[in-house]
Amino acid sequence: MTGYSAAFAWARRAVDDGRLPTAVLGIATADGVVALDAFGATGSRPARVDDHYRLFSITKPLTGIVAARAIERGLLTPETPLSDALPGFGANRDDIVRLRHLASHTSGISEPPLDPALPLRTLLVAGGRDFAAGTVSRYSTLAFEGIAAMTEHATGQAWDAAIVEWAAEIGAAGFTIDEAADPHEIPDAEAAGLDAERFIAARHPGAGFLGRAADLLALGSALLRTGVGRERTVMTPATLDMMLRPLTGDIPRLDPYPPERGQDWGFAWNLRTRAPGLIDRDCYGHGGWAGTEFWVHPSAGVAWVLLTNKAQRPDVDTDELDNAVVTGL
Repeated sequence: MTGYSAAFAWARRAVDDGRLPTAVLGIATADGVVALDAFGATGSRPARVDDHYRLFSITKPLTGIVAARAIERGLLTPETPLSDALPGFGANRDDIVRLRHLASHTSGISEPPLDPALPLRTLLVAGGRDFAAGTVSRYSTLAFEGIAAMTEHATGQAWDAAIVEWAAEIGAAGFTIDEAADPHEIPDAEAAGLDAERFIAARHPGAGFLGRAADLLALGSALLRTGVGRERTVMTPATLDMMLRPLTGDIPRLDPYPPERGQDWGFAWNLRTRAPGLIDRDCYGHGGWAGTEFWVHPSAGVAWVLLTNKAQRPDVDTDELDNAVVTGL
């Protein structure tokens, strides 16, 4: 862990200063985990390296991988319309929402809160349109309910079971949507406006999974082997290349990802190719609502994960952590 001492010192400071209640930080290369530690406590519960956390939007690339694997099998393409799986969708739209729009936050579907009162599928089919598909980039979690509908229609397998299946192939046995995994609570969830019971009941393909640091590090190692070693791991190298192809370019970008954040969307991945705060911009991954982070740096040959549980983090800048990980090599 010595080479990454600055990164782990960052995590410890964030907990000691009270900016985060807990922090589980892990770092991996293509060969596996090289450093892993846990700091802090949620109330009287100490954080441990094998604890489950709510991944929130890190769920999006997990669901995206399910769709990418269906594409590999010839069951879908990025051009497949959502209406193939949900014939009732788009009745009041004059455009076509395709899989690539759902995966790149360009579908124009009106976005409900993370804790909706109605079933996600109902909201997806009956919801309005905020812009024509492909013309604007605005972050959408509901879009991943559309991806789940498409993969289930194409494969006959539930989206969450499909994640568990591919995860088992790479040794990531802790990914689950089952609350029996006992994830750390988010102390300020209610203050931040989230009804935890309604959120859990939604079983959201864009935000609902739980996981451990080891699970995301296993995925990071697999992706590094796929991207650099050109092995097949959870997908073929060509499929990973497809997922990392920028899909949003310079179209208008709305909050919470305005142009100054310097990123692009690939197929379910956040591509930080123009991020002003990073030393190494050859970087893709995703963050989550309560502070979870998962990032892969192919050129540097490193992936890292931060699991934590605080919704409101005005004094936490994880670009600092990313830079400490990359330079720790």
